[in-house]
Amino acid sequence: MFFQSQHQRDCAAKQEERQKTLDGLSSSFFEPCTESDNKVLDLSLSELVQRHNAGSLSTASILNAYGKKVVSAQKATNCLAGIMIQEALVPKVPAPSTGSDGTDIPEQPAKLLSGVPVSIKDCIDIEGYDTTVGYSSKVNHPASSSAAIVRLLHDAGAIAHVKTTVPPGLLGMETSSDLFGRTSNPYNEKFSSGASTGGGGALLACRGSVIEIGTDLGGSIRLPAHYCGLYAMRSSIGRFPCQGTHPPVPGLETVATTSAPMSRRLEDLEEFWKRVVEMRPWEYDHTCVPLPWRPANLQETKLKFGVVWEDGIVPPSPACRRTLEWVCDALEKQGHEVVDFAPPSIPEGLNAGFQLCFGDGGVAFFGAVRKDEKLDPVMVAIKSLLGMHLWLKKFLAMVTRKTTGDEVWASMLETIHLKSPAEERVLVVSRDEYREKWHQAWEDERFDFLLTVPHSLPAIPAGTAEKVTLISAAYTMIFNILDYTAGVLPVSFVDRQLDGLPKDFMKSSDYKNMGLISKGAYSVYDADKMHGLPLGVQVVGRRFEEEKVLQGMKIVEDALEACGRKFIPREF
Repeated sequence: MFFQSQHQRDCAAKQEERQKTLDGLSSSFFEPCTESDNKVLDLSLSELVQRHNAGSLSTASILNAYGKKVVSAQKATNCLAGIMIQEALVPKVPAPSTGSDGTDIPEQPAKLLSGVPVSIKDCIDIEGYDTTVGYSSKVNHPASSSAAIVRLLHDAGAIAHVKTTVPPGLLGMETSSDLFGRTSNPYNEKFSSGASTGGGGALLACRGSVIEIGTDLGGSIRLPAHYCGLYAMRSSIGRFPCQGTHPPVPGLETVATTSAPMSRRLEDLEEFWKRVVEMRPWEYDHTCVPLPWRPANLQETKLKFGVVWEDGIVPPSPACRRTLEWVCDALEKQGHEVVDFAPPSIPEGLNAGFQLCFGDGGVAFFGAVRKDEKLDPVMVAIKSLLGMHLWLKKFLAMVTRKTTGDEVWASMLETIHLKSPAEERVLVVSRDEYREKWHQAWEDERFDFLLTVPHSLPAIPAGTAEKVTLISAAYTMIFNILDYTAGVLPVSFVDRQLDGLPKDFMKSSDYKNMGLISKGAYSVYDADKMHGLPLGVQVVGRRFEEEKVLQGMKIVEDALEACGRKFIPREF
């Protein structure tokens, strides 16, 4: 008999458990959506809550519609880590209308998220269910209590109906693991659904949920939004409840991970944010700032947008640059001021951020990985880099500078290694000095918002993460390092006629002058094969400007619509 390791046994058991739960669902979930189902799916978050609170729309009707989309999304993209639909269908015992003495009990207030299906990334605790974080070593270790956001959602009347897939340890450019397999992009199965919230991105695009709760350390909700045609916003640390969430690097505060939502509609994302804050999340999570919702109305205001065209590492591909150009053009036509912005060095800030993330030598991240567990190629490269002798890395950095002139990669080679407490404190000082540079630059320019591409590429082909590298996520990760509020919204699709590279580009001086990281990323870009993939833009505000950034995203969307360029997602 063939010997199986514990890792293989746990992976097989988890996949069998998932399939058994799916097979145990009512046959109605495997049928096509009816006209009635589609009417439910078309309801906005506000409409759904109003009807569920009023009793005109039942939990069963909601889950019947969304459950069908869950099943079809799983079949198309492999996006589920756990299914809790049956448990959600168990009727709740209604509260008595009168007390034991016969007096009337006051009617319970309407719940703010009543009946809203919310999917949960598999790094967030739900009592009684595994939180695997993509590791097989965490199978059969159900959480003893639920995370703060899950408890808040329960009290608000939301329906947590599924958990979504993640890569091991949450770091990577694709969502793939031995535990659950690869999650594909719903627009094209040969491409990635995004970084570690890729499972949620795929599910949302397939209309299997209204909201996905994910996490973001370097763009893990914003990249799936870019790849899958969705809306997402990471907040400053302390605005959204994170207690009970497992980050990629436990204990890391210097570049902290935040929990954050994604949605298929901007109005739903904004309404969800507003209602979560109205639930007073600081009463659920001690790390939350007691900051009420502050409505922002910028619709009649002429605003100033700064545009960061390049990050100094990987210039945007033609498709992503065109998307950013479309946004700038649309805003200018609406009378807004749009100016180029050369920010403080992004490679400098990214280098400090990477050193802080892996200052423990990778112990926190790699500690849960089993010997025969397959990791995202970008994390294999990080592990190899961390395990290399420092003298060898300095030698390779010197050779890299001499032969290629690639300062970004050379700096990463010689600085990513185990740090002493004293060295880490020096890095924190450097990070704060870097934040001050950004603060002063923003003050000098008096921007309302910044605009960037979320990534230099559209969704990447499956299996190419090693060529693209984690460093290419600088457009998103830099705002985690700064702790700025940043949202992504869909704008366009890759067009093979508009977005191809110039003829003989690989022989051009532009290509030859690129660094190694940039050349690796461009080696996977193919507008013909990527035709039809979604493209987004990133809208950035300053710390704790969540309400304002959501308004900024709305202004961008309205400007695009006024130009006849409204984004229309594909129906799944």
